[in-house]
Amino acid sequence: MPMNPKAMKRKSMRIRLLVLASIAITEAAAFTPSSSLLTTISPSAPASPLYSAVDRGYETPINIEETAPRDTSTFETWAYNYGIQRAEGHQLAYSEDGWDIYAMTNQELPAGTPVLCVPEPLILSSNKAMAELRTHDMDQAEKIVYSVNADTEIRQYYLMVKILVEYEKGEASPWFPWLNSLPRYYTNAASMTPFCCLCLPSLMRKLAVKERGNMSRLSVSSIKLIPFLNEDTKYDVDLCNWIYQIVYTRAFEAPDGDMKIVPMGDMFNHGSEYTEIDPSYDEAGNYYAYTSYDVPAGSPLRISYGDSTNPSFLFARYGFLDEMTPATFCKLIPAHINKDMTELGYAENKMLFYKNGHVSEEVWDILLYQHLSSTKIGDRRALMTAHKGEDVQTKQMLHEKHYPETSRLLLEHIDDFIAQLDKLNGKAEERARYMDDHPRLPLILKHNQFVRETFLTVRNKYFGY
Repeated sequence: MPMNPKAMKRKSMRIRLLVLASIAITEAAAFTPSSSLLTTISPSAPASPLYSAVDRGYETPINIEETAPRDTSTFETWAYNYGIQRAEGHQLAYSEDGWDIYAMTNQELPAGTPVLCVPEPLILSSNKAMAELRTHDMDQAEKIVYSVNADTEIRQYYLMVKILVEYEKGEASPWFPWLNSLPRYYTNAASMTPFCCLCLPSLMRKLAVKERGNMSRLSVSSIKLIPFLNEDTKYDVDLCNWIYQIVYTRAFEAPDGDMKIVPMGDMFNHGSEYTEIDPSYDEAGNYYAYTSYDVPAGSPLRISYGDSTNPSFLFARYGFLDEMTPATFCKLIPAHINKDMTELGYAENKMLFYKNGHVSEEVWDILLYQHLSSTKIGDRRALMTAHKGEDVQTKQMLHEKHYPETSRLLLEHIDDFIAQLDKLNGKAEERARYMDDHPRLPLILKHNQFVRETFLTVRNKYFGY
């Protein structure tokens, strides 16, 4: 079958980037920069200037204080000299508050345009990190990781160790300019104070505690047993937490299961309703990013970080509020979730309140099941039989029959949750004047208000107030 013109164009662009990338890979394979590379980022350059870290008692190759500037200029020079290919129009821009740096285009990019190509040797990978560092010397550290039930995080753990190794090299590390361009200030759950967590609603608080616990398990307790790291590095809690943040906010799973961090590719922000970028890897492991539609000039270039109907997870993991999400989890959390509830669709990405006020079918099914479990066992059996048999008519009949009771349960849940949010917001506002101690509180209040407005919209649609 002949290839359609759009596919032929995409293939020719891919071949063109492959040629460019192959040249870059030849140079980058041994991390030998081209002759024009600045000496300050050459692997053979003298050690970088050390930053005084009085509160930690030693000097560091990178200033990791939250207010430290991000050196993107040197990073972009490094990217060019090490063979990272960028489309004309691709640029890095600052957010209005100055904290975030993200990829955008200042030119129109037709659908299928190659935006970025990153040679495989520049990509940090859990597989490569484990092949390099997973020796018998790591046995004791791994025992700690497994003893605290963090074995599912072993890929991220070795990425952390690899980045710590590169961090210690300072400017002698090929990745130093990339490291020095990364954020120091985070607003996700792992960065929150215990008081901040107390100002979050139940699900978000549960996610926040989980993220903070995960960071604690993978931080100093196991890293201090790694023999080839410096003593100052191993016991620096702030440093280990910063490395954790880098890995958990910038690493994504590739199709082969490898966890990868792609320098420059990690500058793509999250898109919820749609994304401008379609990322992929070729057989050699090189990274490509193509436009997924005709992108106007001045647009951000975004990928998906996860399910857009779960803004609480995105906030907990990445530290931003996705206000473009079409829906949010309804926060209905039964004391016990049994097999029937799971079959009816109880899941955070299905139990949804939509921004337009609609309630997902799964929410109504669970409310009906809960009501029938305490009053009408026969109707509960009929509900499950109809659901399993895809008997839509019987299910609809049961919903109509018991709507007064299920709608009452819905209203009670909405009112109770809004009251909970108001109480939490009051607690947060009391401490808001102590911004130096709790700088994430404004974002937490914004998150709570976003959820509150969604609940109010649902209440207004179904109950008229």
